[in-house]
Amino acid sequence: MLVEGKGQYVWDEHGRRYLDAFAGIATISVGHCHPHVLEATRNQSETLQHASTIYLHPNIAEFGRALAAKLPGDLKVCYFVNSGSEANDVAMLMARAYTGNYDIVALRNAYHGGNMSAMGLSAHSTWKFNVPHSFGVHHALCADPYRGQWGRDDPDAGRNYAADVKSVIDYATPGQIAAFIAESIQGVGGAVIYPDGYLKHAYEHTRAAGGVCIADEVQTGFGRTGRHFWGFQLQGVIPDIVTMAKGIGDGVPLAAVVTSRPIAAVLAKRIHFNTFGGNPVVCAQGKAVLEVIEREKLQENASQIGDHIRAGLEKLHSKHNVIGDVRGRGLMIGVELVKDRGTKEPAKAECARVLELARASGLLVGKGGLWGQTIRIKPPLCLTLADADFLVEALDAAFAEL
Repeated sequence: MLVEGKGQYVWDEHGRRYLDAFAGIATISVGHCHPHVLEATRNQSETLQHASTIYLHPNIAEFGRALAAKLPGDLKVCYFVNSGSEANDVAMLMARAYTGNYDIVALRNAYHGGNMSAMGLSAHSTWKFNVPHSFGVHHALCADPYRGQWGRDDPDAGRNYAADVKSVIDYATPGQIAAFIAESIQGVGGAVIYPDGYLKHAYEHTRAAGGVCIADEVQTGFGRTGRHFWGFQLQGVIPDIVTMAKGIGDGVPLAAVVTSRPIAAVLAKRIHFNTFGGNPVVCAQGKAVLEVIEREKLQENASQIGDHIRAGLEKLHSKHNVIGDVRGRGLMIGVELVKDRGTKEPAKAECARVLELARASGLLVGKGGLWGQTIRIKPPLCLTLADADFLVEALDAAFAEL
């Protein structure tokens, strides 16, 4: 039971401190209870808590302008909602209304949310209830260099995985699609990083079939990947629609869909409304988060500290056979556990045990992958070198105790 948080730390009801290396599932970006964020939220709460977007308020425009300035190309129109699931739902609506097509291609091992439409996009049986969903959604191969057919040593891996997107379009759709959607790095799937060139070729196949390209930045955005502000920049592409949530608001229900003016215009053909999207309080907090990331150089910190953590984890990889793969960018890191490195049989029970051993030592991490076999490390971007060393040491001790 967590009752308090400050920076990268949280405390339970007994007063014990933990290093929060999961950050509310990659949500606490600038740290728990950051003073600048709290001040912005408090000031707005004392002035006007809610007005709905049927009225104008400066916060929504100021935050939208600041957010759009962080995005490349024609990605300049922001539509605010409450969660990543909802953002992906709106993105699907926009894509279908704009293109006039229905079918959407997503990836196996993807996670895009828990509402009905996003559940259809997701491709984990563990997250899909036995109810009707997935209408018009088709899943291409996951471009996973660790478990997939083409590995990191194959220079054509990106092109080869992307060819399956073309195959799905040719065989499972009318040849015309509304969209291709992919997380820039798969989050719930276990920090899966695509081979170089994958999104470039997948986007080419999508646009040739009349579709738009959607980048799900719910977990990868806002500097988490370190060297870039957005995960899709790792692949050198510019999507047509970007969805974002989690780290955007440092813990408040805030998400956004950002796209170009022509695509955004399709929502004006009917009435589309969100009661709490653009709430003045959460917009004030979102703008404050952007300011903290910039002022405190947290993107640069994510790059440096992330490199340090992965270097430590690589040493553990050579020490503990249960570690099958270490991967990540910035402070979005995955450690995949296996029973045997040759067969890559998932070490599900071992992963769950490591989480509990880490918690007992004062470290909170998460897990993901279809079998729950991958440790997920996604701390606040304000992590220090001392925190990074503690994280690696705590995991080392946990692996040794298996």
